[in-house]
Amino acid sequence: MKVRNLILALAVAIGVAACTSVALTGRKQLLLVPDSEVLAMSAQSYTDFIKTAPLSTDKTSNELVKRVGSRIAAAVNAYMKGIGRESEVANYAWEYNLVQSDDVNAFCMPGGKIVVYTGILPVTQNENGLAVVLGHEIAHAVARHSSEQMSQQILLQTGGSVLGGLIGKASQGTQNVIGTLYGLGGQVGTLKFSRSHEYEADHLGLIFMAMAGYDPNGAVTFWQRMAQQSNGAPIELLSTHPSDANRIAEIQKYLPEALKYYKK
Repeated sequence: MKVRNLILALAVAIGVAACTSVALTGRKQLLLVPDSEVLAMSAQSYTDFIKTAPLSTDKTSNELVKRVGSRIAAAVNAYMKGIGRESEVANYAWEYNLVQSDDVNAFCMPGGKIVVYTGILPVTQNENGLAVVLGHEIAHAVARHSSEQMSQQILLQTGGSVLGGLIGKASQGTQNVIGTLYGLGGQVGTLKFSRSHEYEADHLGLIFMAMAGYDPNGAVTFWQRMAQQSNGAPIELLSTHPSDANRIAEIQKYLPEALKYYKK
């Protein structure tokens, strides 16, 4: 009977968690790790990473990253407040850092911890191009994709057998999963989200950049430049990221909706 009760409690916990949905897309999510734990571990991982990262001293580029990031973050905060979901980002402590590296990369960790690598700036080319990147990365954080991935990992590790084991694994594995998702054990943070998460981040990112006054049409030309940059990249079936051609096709489908939010 005790085991049965534990399994029932687990089912209830999963059912409650599954009631969570992503803003704008409305997709249901399974989130088993408390936001407080995710944000605390993320902040610690980010601090550790920044301590050893070669930060750029380029004043102009640093100001650009902070300006674009701040505009999109402000638009996100205002939108979430407008729909009564401001609690989901209330504890985000937005922070922006530019890392000196030739790698074409950027990421935003849970809680609004943003890193941009100088290697991506020649591809973004301008402020609007950078808004495409940061809109996408901020969307990952706002949609709580990391928490979703952690929940999936916990279920895989425990087999979903007992609630007690599930909760124990949550605290034990959060930091490891964050490090794995963002590649913080190495020199470069490489996001490892699923293709469905990538498409959703593209979708939300277009809307967030539009809300901040950036033209979402620029996403098509940005990803065309990325396609030229990524010659020889793995085919889509072997990668967690969508192929450039498929990504551009999906972005073109999202544009009419994103443009409704765009005001110069």
